[in-house]
Amino acid sequence: MVRVSPRSRVAGRPTVVLAVVAVVAVLVTVTALLLAALGTPAPAARGTAEPPGGGGPTLGAELPVTRFTPLGEDDGYLGEGEGVSPFAEDLPLLTRMDPDLLAAVRAAATAAEADGVDVVVTSGWRSKRYQRFLLDAAVTTYADEEEAARWVATPEASSHVSGEAVDIGRTDAADWMGRFGAAHGLCRTFANEMWHFELAVEPGGTCPAPRPDASAG
Repeated sequence: MVRVSPRSRVAGRPTVVLAVVAVVAVLVTVTALLLAALGTPAPAARGTAEPPGGGGPTLGAELPVTRFTPLGEDDGYLGEGEGVSPFAEDLPLLTRMDPDLLAAVRAAATAAEADGVDVVVTSGWRSKRYQRFLLDAAVTTYADEEEAARWVATPEASSHVSGEAVDIGRTDAADWMGRFGAAHGLCRTFANEMWHFELAVEPGGTCPAPRPDASAG
């Protein structure tokens, strides 16, 4: 019978411990490499997003960030409180709008300027992911999908995504457009959004009554 002394058994333990540590280190390294390969979300810029047009409740949420890429000009995104001239060039939020709608907005803006009113566009065409962000932010704010739907349409139903809607700012310009936009075919679409306009009639026609909100069929 071969006897193993207590000293020999104790001496073998550090070897086993080192082997276990080495295996754990390899697993941690492999996990880190996999996570790096999959990519990590871009950090969100802190702030809030507001229903475009300078009116309505503020949507309490982080500024638009998707899983990998923050929203930008190619999504039709403008920062909170920002607006652009309807005559600006090379901005997707304008160039991807329906051409007839853009022409009508520009004609109306020229007429408004003659009345001393400065018209800016606070939102025009939007990408589907931008519209999805706005809807998700509204659901978070109201904690109620039905209430959120009164303010923000789904990407599939939004006239902004199809390029058939424009939001006008500031308040005096939206008010002017509500009173005189029909001369250019522009009508306010929703009663709860004084800034939202669509090309709804022939120039000089009579606008239909606005629908109560975006959830109304």
